[in-house]
Amino acid sequence: MTQSAVVFTEVSDGYLAGRELGQKIIEKLADKKPNVVIVFASSVYEYSSLLKALKETCSPGILAGSSSAGEFTSGDFGTDSACAVAIYSDELKFTAGIAQGIRASRETVAGELFNTLSPVHEYQYQYYSAMIFADALSGYTDEMIELLTEKTLGKYQFFGGGAGDNANFQNTHVFYDTEAYTDSAVILEILSNKPIGVGAAHGWKPAGTRMRVTETDGMKLVSLNARPAVELFIEHAQATGQTFNAAEPIPFFLHNIIGIEVAGDYKLRVPLGVLPDGSIAMASDIPSGAYVSFMSTNNDCSKQAAMEAAIGAIKQLGGHKPNVALFFDCVATRLRMGREFDFELDKVTETLEGVNYAGCNTYGQVARVNGQFSGFQNCTAVVCVIPE
Repeated sequence: MTQSAVVFTEVSDGYLAGRELGQKIIEKLADKKPNVVIVFASSVYEYSSLLKALKETCSPGILAGSSSAGEFTSGDFGTDSACAVAIYSDELKFTAGIAQGIRASRETVAGELFNTLSPVHEYQYQYYSAMIFADALSGYTDEMIELLTEKTLGKYQFFGGGAGDNANFQNTHVFYDTEAYTDSAVILEILSNKPIGVGAAHGWKPAGTRMRVTETDGMKLVSLNARPAVELFIEHAQATGQTFNAAEPIPFFLHNIIGIEVAGDYKLRVPLGVLPDGSIAMASDIPSGAYVSFMSTNNDCSKQAAMEAAIGAIKQLGGHKPNVALFFDCVATRLRMGREFDFELDKVTETLEGVNYAGCNTYGQVARVNGQFSGFQNCTAVVCVIPE
């Protein structure tokens, strides 16, 4: 048996917000103590106060999550708010862990996260999944996911994202127990004898010429086709009749992101700013030598992508009834869509047909699922559905 509770608060004080979330969880789960509570909270909160109050109130076995850039459930949406999913189950097994020091060594972080997981050669459960949240501002999240995939021999499907901070891009945190950490990643293992569905889709298409990444520096895109990266952005704007202002590039960037060619599809990356040397600050790293294109989309395509992600997740349940879902989408999608982002949430609600969900806008999304996307990307809708 699996029971769940989805809760939301816009109370501004961290301690009181944590208490309200915890009390709502108690009411919805009745006499059941949650095995795990997954929480997402705006950067307006003092995280330690919120997390301690939440734990004191509903006593979860595991408390994990991240800071966010927009919080939502199947019934609520806010940007100065917090939400949570609480799960009680006598069928699922949950284990969580934290690893610090992404900037110093992805190999070390991936190794510590791997050591949290069940031994890969034990087959006590049929299905192995894990939610991962990272301080995406530390960079290298894609590399970390690849390392974890190698260490787990491809046995796990991963989902999750990069922590946010209300689109300030200054300081992001992951949550483990009652503390918030930077330069870190948290993992929540979910073992099950029923399939757990994960779906991902983005709705973007290539526009303009194919380009070669000729130099990068961490999360800086230095040159394309052996020219300063900003020159290619200016030329693309001119060719497509758009306005590009290097001093205020965000309006252009939200509609013109970079797609990295990967196995017949595109892994997306969001530009954030133009640097004095003509390089472009990116939300995630891009490998040197990769082929890339400018990408375009519209609001209808974004809504369709969210629906496709939800449909894909439900199909993976193999006929089992869904109990609760998690939904993650990029903060850039919310900023680009504006008020129409509410309609994207409505499409997810409609597709899930009454299944409650919670989630947040993230700085990048994690999805490693056989036959779908692999690794870390931006502007991608990711849905995880947990069965009854």
